[in-house]
Amino acid sequence: MKRPPMTALPSNQINLDSQVLNVCFVVVTVMSVLSCLLLLWALVSPESMATRRGWPESLALLSLTAATLLGASRHLPVQNIALAAVLIGVTGAGVHGLSAATAVPFGPVTYTLRFGPKVLDIFSWAMPFLWIIAVLNSRGVARLILRPWRKLKNYGLWLIAMTAVLVMIFDFALEPFATLVSEFWLWQPTKLPWAWHGMPLVNSFAWLGLTVLILSFTTPALIGKKQRPSKSPPDYFPLGVWLGCVVMFGIGAWTGGLWTAVAFSCAAAIVVTVFAVQGARW
Repeated sequence: MKRPPMTALPSNQINLDSQVLNVCFVVVTVMSVLSCLLLLWALVSPESMATRRGWPESLALLSLTAATLLGASRHLPVQNIALAAVLIGVTGAGVHGLSAATAVPFGPVTYTLRFGPKVLDIFSWAMPFLWIIAVLNSRGVARLILRPWRKLKNYGLWLIAMTAVLVMIFDFALEPFATLVSEFWLWQPTKLPWAWHGMPLVNSFAWLGLTVLILSFTTPALIGKKQRPSKSPPDYFPLGVWLGCVVMFGIGAWTGGLWTAVAFSCAAAIVVTVFAVQGARW
């Protein structure tokens, strides 16, 4: 018995779906920009600093997550992005919960209620979304930086390594703002001799290692099956999100007088932008 031939989706339906996705992406991107501007106003306004309870950060976090997922869905099937997002969010948040209970691998940390309720009274609800933003956009920036070498045999391994480094830089910029300015979580003293504004350095290296682990089983979902042109146009959106987050962390550190954190955020933003733009122009 012969199977009936599979019917392809009409081209007008494909175009309609693509147009709807692009419209949603633009709308959500505008919303995320507005929410980030609102957060910046809340950071530099002394009156709002005394009364806000994390809702500007929550709004920016959710809108940036939605924009990140929609931006990635322009290049990959929605189900692939959904699967990758679930794996990234659940794994990252789960390990943070483990660390809050056992101090392994990130270090002894206590999550406060300044960012809203805690999951199982252990870790902040925001951690899955924070991991999605950090990993997916860092991977997009890494693709820009490594664009001249994308034909190399070991390109995939270099992409994972570069993404992990960018996630570690992202966390290094985040921690002073999240702990000393907004007090979303608090680090307990350790016996380790080195710390970054109270954060044990093992935390950022744990972010790097966990990113490598996450990408080792999410990368298949992030690889497109369709044949792309040999030289497709670069996508600067992940760079915009990554850069915007690091700049906001730096501004937050500035409001708290954390000048070394401000200097690090500025230097990271400049260096990463230069390498990403140079790679994209190749």
